[in-house]
Amino acid sequence: MIALDTNILARFYVDDPADPEATAQRPIARRILSESAQVFVPLTVILELEWVLRAFYGFTAEDFVRVIRHLLGLPNVSVEEWARVADALGWHLQGLDFADALHLLASSHCTEFLSFDDRRFARRARRLDITPRVVVPTA
Repeated sequence: MIALDTNILARFYVDDPADPEATAQRPIARRILSESAQVFVPLTVILELEWVLRAFYGFTAEDFVRVIRHLLGLPNVSVEEWARVADALGWHLQGLDFADALHLLASSHCTEFLSFDDRRFARRARRLDITPRVVVPTA
């Protein structure tokens, strides 16, 4: 089994004809994903891929979800904690930041998730009735 880094997946899913390096690497990424017997994608790579696709390529939440659902559906690909990733996609489509969704799912055994992040995170989580409850600590 081989493991993949974020850049392999980005090249596989993004056609960037303005970047000569990307143009050269895309066929290699396609070959790796289509011809490898078993491929492993770490959870951290999925998290980084969301950031790259959103911040660098302007992907929407819907675009990212489509990419990950495709990836999860490939028969030769194993994604670390794929069930948590799949659950996080649903919350992400409902407006929660993907990383925050993963954090909350990993903390499901806890009663609260404390964050100094803006109160928008706590409001969105409350609106979605997510547990653990997101709390912004105050003085």
